[in-house]
Amino acid sequence: MSTYLIIDGYNLLSGGRALSGHLEAAREQLLRDLASYRHRKNHHITVVFDGWQHGQPSEQREHRSGVQVIYSKRGERADQVIQRLAREYGSDCAVVSSDHEIVNAARAHGAFVMGALEFASKLRASSLPSGSVPHKELDPGEDYRARRGPEKKGNPRKLPKSQRQRDRHLKRF
Repeated sequence: MSTYLIIDGYNLLSGGRALSGHLEAAREQLLRDLASYRHRKNHHITVVFDGWQHGQPSEQREHRSGVQVIYSKRGERADQVIQRLAREYGSDCAVVSSDHEIVNAARAHGAFVMGALEFASKLRASSLPSGSVPHKELDPGEDYRARRGPEKKGNPRKLPKSQRQRDRHLKRF
């Protein structure tokens, strides 16, 4: 079953830092990476970029190697377009953004939400040549999960149900 993947383009590009002057080249590289990701995973991918300050009077849509690219119209932010798409697709979609407003709106409509950094690491890991092993940090041997008190019952090594559900969703990507 394929999933609709809605990506906040500039949020994914910035990755929490300011964008450099080579914005066009970075955007093209992102679209190439997403196209190859789409061919491997078979998800419907929509990338939304801001056009609200210097954009066209109407929303611009184009397809690049199977990836739908949307530029918001002048006066409309990409956030509004993403929220509209999340409302339209509901629980059939996943939203990639680190913007709290988008995350809250997407969750309210039943969408699965991934942070931009989390998806960027999956995108990089999936683009590794086959046979190569992604770099993993060495496990220091410490357990970072919260320690349970003596009054708690159940398996202390079992992750909470919400975390197990999130991990199951994440395996699809």
